[in-house]
Amino acid sequence: EVQLQASGGGLVQAGGSLRLSCAAAGFTFDGSAIGWFRQAPGKEREGVSCISSRDGSTYYADSVKGRFTISSDNAKNTVYLQMNSLKPEDTAVYYCAADRLVYGSCLWPGAYDYWGQGTQVTVSS
Repeated sequence: EVQLQASGGGLVQAGGSLRLSCAAAGFTFDGSAIGWFRQAPGKEREGVSCISSRDGSTYYADSVKGRFTISSDNAKNTVYLQMNSLKPEDTAVYYCAADRLVYGSCLWPGAYDYWGQGTQVTVSS
């Protein structure tokens, strides 16, 4: 059984930082695509960032470019999302997702079969 565990969310003031972690059990990140997504109340789930652990390629939504950094530690089977200069509009539940093969954009939620349970990020103004 594949399990993805997202953690690291919390309450932070605008301008602050958080680091999210996504750890996997029953699934090897090495050679896979892993994405971070977020969903705010009343909004659709949107892609934030993704990484291909096969070649290290990373992708970001325009809204987080220059502020968020995705990275992977294949030895720990964990992917991280470092979030700096946080804004109130970054408030959402953040999810990680993984799949061995992703067709199309890795920022598209429909590309993934496996999802974590989500971690709440709240940025106060």
